[in-house]
Amino acid sequence: MPQSPDNLPTALYSAAQVRELDARLIAAGTPGFELMSRAAHAIWRALRRRWPAAGALTVLAGRGNNAGDGYLVAALAQRAGWQVQVLAVGESAQLQGDAALARDEALACGVPVQPWSECSVLQGVVLDALLGTGLQGAVREPYAQAIRLLNASGLPVLAVDIPSGLCADTGQVLGVAVRVQLTVTLIGLKLGLFTGAAPDWVGELQFDDLRADPDLLALQACVAQRLAGATVPRLPTRPATVHKGQLGHVLVVAGDRGFAGAGLLAAGSALRGGAGLVSLATRAEHLSAAQARLPEVMAAGVASANQLRALGQGASVWVVGPGLGQQAWGRSLLSAAALVQVPQVWDADALNLLAEGAVTLPAGTLITPHPGEAARLLGCTAAQVQTDRPAAARALAQRYQAVCVLKGAGTLVAEPGGALLLCDRGHPAMAGAGLGDVLAGLIGALLAQGLPALDAASQGVYLHALAGERLAAQQGSIAAGDLCGVIGQLLGEYTGV
Repeated sequence: MPQSPDNLPTALYSAAQVRELDARLIAAGTPGFELMSRAAHAIWRALRRRWPAAGALTVLAGRGNNAGDGYLVAALAQRAGWQVQVLAVGESAQLQGDAALARDEALACGVPVQPWSECSVLQGVVLDALLGTGLQGAVREPYAQAIRLLNASGLPVLAVDIPSGLCADTGQVLGVAVRVQLTVTLIGLKLGLFTGAAPDWVGELQFDDLRADPDLLALQACVAQRLAGATVPRLPTRPATVHKGQLGHVLVVAGDRGFAGAGLLAAGSALRGGAGLVSLATRAEHLSAAQARLPEVMAAGVASANQLRALGQGASVWVVGPGLGQQAWGRSLLSAAALVQVPQVWDADALNLLAEGAVTLPAGTLITPHPGEAARLLGCTAAQVQTDRPAAARALAQRYQAVCVLKGAGTLVAEPGGALLLCDRGHPAMAGAGLGDVLAGLIGALLAQGLPALDAASQGVYLHALAGERLAAQQGSIAAGDLCGVIGQLLGEYTGV
């Protein structure tokens, strides 16, 4: 059966680290060809489960160990009576070591091996065994042309370890990449399978550790951790005698003219996220809407930094920036927030003004940029951020000495000490206005209830993503306000609140 995200390992590795794991397994006594054989059997099992009636297989083989896996899968399919062909992109005679042994086994089984050409005819399921995790730089010819023709074929594709052309460390497409329906990745999960452009190329992801010794795997440090239900930080169960004063007071500073909804979304999320008290500092003309929609929130109209400072004296956490705008009103309120020494969450226009140099980030503030805001904070382009999202998240955490939530597919949570967490949950229906406001309010509520910044960010990101998944399954499209109620349900399920 396909693996659910929470059944996958949590450790994420770089390509170099997985190669080191492979070397350790071999040094500990598992021959390389045995590992290759285990990989081939794992891929063959996954292929038959996904396409049991296909009956035909084309292996596109390169010149590395991925090719060796492909040749052994071809041999298994040949023995099972499938119609099989291997198309060698690059000279198969140049294969060395275990990959050469695998090619010889396929030939001995009667598998036809032919040089690939642009006139080659693909058939059945196509096994992408072209390029592995060691790819450096843009895909070169003839591989690039083979990939383009494969993508145009419309045939189902299974990738060995990683879709060819996808960077195993960043998820960047290196010029061109194979778009697959199923990826079977081996020994260790690669960070690049979960972030950057990867979600559009990897398809369903399955993992096999090739029966590796867990003690050997534990010796290898990882570059990041996946957030999963069993490991995501949680709030403690509330005692029966708890009262609202023990659950924190969140002040949301948001909503210039025309952006009243941003403040309402953040405040509503803070309520559903379990904060004991929630206040909203916004434009005076938004008060009627706030009181009608969120009677539980203490909404106040503020016109100056002095008014905001007075209002915020009792708050334990500030959430600043949703719909704040970049005009005089927003700048004035942000200048007040920059002087407050309580935990804060800065989002949206607070980050744009920070990037502009209008204020200095207070110590202990958590930042939640999307790629465009991250680019402004780093002085680069959004495309550069997306090219290497892990590096961008770490750079932001270091530059601002703050826990950073870099939003997007494969949201990343980084902290200045180097820890990196990744959330691979969520749904494409979450690509809409206001969902970032909801996330900021939720993280603020978790901070208010006593979670450290890294834990609050991690739990907030994870619950926000699960809420989107649940809503998308129920109703298809999502409006940001819909998430708040579902977040409240999930908070009880995952924390005991």
